[in-house]
Amino acid sequence: MTIPAITVSGLRKSYGDKLVLDGIDLTVPEGTVFALLGPNGAGKTTAVKILSSLVSAGAGSGEIRVGGHDLATEPQAVRAAIGVTGQFSAVDGLITGEENMLLMADLHHLTRADGRRVTAELLERFDLVDAAKKPASTYSGGMKRRLDIAMTLVGSPRIIFLDEPTTGLDPRSRHTMWGIIRSLVTTGVTVLLTTQYLDEADELADRIAVLDNGKIAAEGTAEQLKRIVPGGHVRLRFTDPTTYRTAAHTLTQATHDDEALTLHIPNDGTQHALRTLLDHLDTHHIHADELTVHTPDLDDVFFALTTPTGALPHQTQETTR
Repeated sequence: MTIPAITVSGLRKSYGDKLVLDGIDLTVPEGTVFALLGPNGAGKTTAVKILSSLVSAGAGSGEIRVGGHDLATEPQAVRAAIGVTGQFSAVDGLITGEENMLLMADLHHLTRADGRRVTAELLERFDLVDAAKKPASTYSGGMKRRLDIAMTLVGSPRIIFLDEPTTGLDPRSRHTMWGIIRSLVTTGVTVLLTTQYLDEADELADRIAVLDNGKIAAEGTAEQLKRIVPGGHVRLRFTDPTTYRTAAHTLTQATHDDEALTLHIPNDGTQHALRTLLDHLDTHHIHADELTVHTPDLDDVFFALTTPTGALPHQTQETTR
């Protein structure tokens, strides 16, 4: 039986009177991308800092195993198995990209020859060879993030924590970073990432946990999460008021917009449900000028399961397993 890369049971963390994490349970399989999704202040960064041994969970915080090691009793073994890239770059802008890499190799106690070999391989892999001799301060945001992750990989970690890795990057750089994350997983590396970008979680994650007010509001694949949120519908738009009124009369479950001449009919978007609706329209000789299908996406999941900043916490939703 394969040992999960990360298991967390009953994780709690407080800062003074403020409870930041309130009984978190997580299981992250090896060789997968697991995303923690949530608004600012939900506890994502705190969770990553604890799991990566940067912050102590404290007494009564539950059990945490990372890379098969108990974080409480084997912190050094955990550190040897992981790499961490935080929200803010660890790159030293006063030295070159290559020197940043070699410094990281020294910190990992690699021999001079191994350090130069690993540095050359990673600079090539992350398309940084041409910029290797330039000060890192001259790098673009995307280049700095690539260098940051390359530095994280010097120690060949099997588990990588990425805390909002694409914050502040332009769309092209974000897509480049996504490709890097996918390539890491193909080599067997496990990635736990935090993000506020819903499309990022949808694009990359094998499983997603929605964190809100220190609790897991829901967990599952992107498709599982979308299915627990209501709101799927078909939108029919008409240009002829008479046809619109006929459709509104026959589609009794529809929501009306008389000014825009549109109807919203609850519909899960499956082939059977769409065929039933189309057959109904044909039977009543109703022709819609435009038909669009809306199924819940992660935006809907996010808004349904998280509390707006400054609002009172809502009741936690049932977890999808």
